[in-house]
Amino acid sequence: MARNPIDASVRVSTRLGELIESRCNDPDIDQPITLGQLRRFVADLLPPSVKAAERMHRFDVAESDLDELDALIEEYGDDAVAVDFLQVSASEPLSRVIEAVVNDDNREYLPTLVSVREAMTGGLLTRLVGEGALEEDEDDGLLAELDGLIERFGADALAENFLRLE
Repeated sequence: MARNPIDASVRVSTRLGELIESRCNDPDIDQPITLGQLRRFVADLLPPSVKAAERMHRFDVAESDLDELDALIEEYGDDAVAVDFLQVSASEPLSRVIEAVVNDDNREYLPTLVSVREAMTGGLLTRLVGEGALEEDEDDGLLAELDGLIERFGADALAENFLRLE
């Protein structure tokens, strides 16, 4: 059975996102965590009476974690990597860099991650430090952070999708 590619617009609930993140950050867990493994973990957390009711198809909570996982598994398969469903945003300093590129009036198109990288290596970081939008030590790891986003989501991903909104 062919698997559907994971759509970047798929978002999981805050509760499920926190669970995925906690499992993925657990050093005692073999990586990567799949949706199937996560579902088994969540099912094991349920009280025995709920597990029995679930097996008998009488347990019906429309927005439960299991229902959400089941829907994801149905669409993407139980071997889909759970971390791919986390909503990802840039750090606050990288968000300021992305905003500077997005708000550039001379830009004729929506900036992608690679166009933000080009702006960063073309002097944008120095300018933002000079303007006080970034502290001198904040720009140190921004290229590595951006390269991680590019590796995970592709060079052509729209940069504004990674803005941290607070």
